[in-house]
Amino acid sequence: MYVCSCFGVTEAQVKQHAEDGACTPRQIASACKAGTDCGSCVRRIQAILGRGACPRREPADQGRPVLSGLEAVDALDEAA
Repeated sequence: MYVCSCFGVTEAQVKQHAEDGACTPRQIASACKAGTDCGSCVRRIQAILGRGACPRREPADQGRPVLSGLEAVDALDEAA
């Protein structure tokens, strides 16, 4: 099924670009031009990306402090 009629981009192509790392409509547009002409397909692209076509990434916070070592920097600032 066509997602973008302007450039003839199919849902399968959008999913393939997502699997290759394009995880936003803008990145899909860079990969295949879908969404760059009339824009009517952008919502369909968002829906495809929202249905898991894009691989999930691990959360940044994995129980470790994000700014580790900050206490040492504070101690240096206080000494100065």
